[in-house]
Amino acid sequence: MPLYEYRCRTCHERFEVLQRMGEGAEKLCCPECGAREVERQLSTFAAGVAGGGSSSVADFAGCGRPACGTGFT
Repeated sequence: MPLYEYRCRTCHERFEVLQRMGEGAEKLCCPECGAREVERQLSTFAAGVAGGGSSSVADFAGCGRPACGTGFT
């Protein structure tokens, strides 16, 4: 199941929820204040690099650095 990130419109708390693909926020409430007005957020992710090197999200996001490129090879 994918991990989705949500934000409460009332208290602005950000939280994560394991949900099946296609499920919406109808059944969710904020764990901080209990409000039902939550919205799914766009999340960034990191991917591993073969060979054990470490990379940051910026390395894959086309961050504008000369060596960065588009992140797709």
